[in-house]
Amino acid sequence: MTKKNAQYEITVLFPGHSVATDDTMAANCSCTLLKGPQTCIVDTRTAWDGKQILEALKKCDVSPDDINFVICTHGHSDHIGCNYLFQNAIHIVGFSISFKDKYYLSPNFSTGEEYIINDQIKVIPTPGHTLQDVTVILKRNETVYAMTGDLFENEQDLQNESIWINAGSDSVELQRKHRSHILSIADFIVPGHGPMFKIPKI
Repeated sequence: MTKKNAQYEITVLFPGHSVATDDTMAANCSCTLLKGPQTCIVDTRTAWDGKQILEALKKCDVSPDDINFVICTHGHSDHIGCNYLFQNAIHIVGFSISFKDKYYLSPNFSTGEEYIINDQIKVIPTPGHTLQDVTVILKRNETVYAMTGDLFENEQDLQNESIWINAGSDSVELQRKHRSHILSIADFIVPGHGPMFKIPKI
């Protein structure tokens, strides 16, 4: 898959989960592989998940050195824990874009600019859950996939907004705005803490 216009394979390596108990929250994020001309991994789970991620990548015939972009939808610990595995990649963590000790000042997510990886993948600012959240958009043929992190907690929060609000929101107003935008442009969502789902069209 080296041709510029080759279609991407999207694989949810791990669907996320989030379950509250009396005094703790058992949670881990969804982790998605976009295998293609510039291979990306979206959200790398906790620092205890390295072995499982390596095993999942191997099943997809991908090594850590093959990853061109690590994209973390925001900087919470359950989304960035295994970034260290990917030494050859550009790292996008929320609004921060870096390679080793170099931090890139453009594009400026805070002013609404998008990071264009290629004609199929882009990273867009979608603050709300945190004020530096981003979403990864993949257009595959005529189907649009959105890897949103915790902009969407899971499919159930489409009907019950208390789910995503109670999961934590730095700006309910912004989160509601960006959720509406993603629902208007995407066909499928990979949420932060649940399986990928198809957006119901009315």
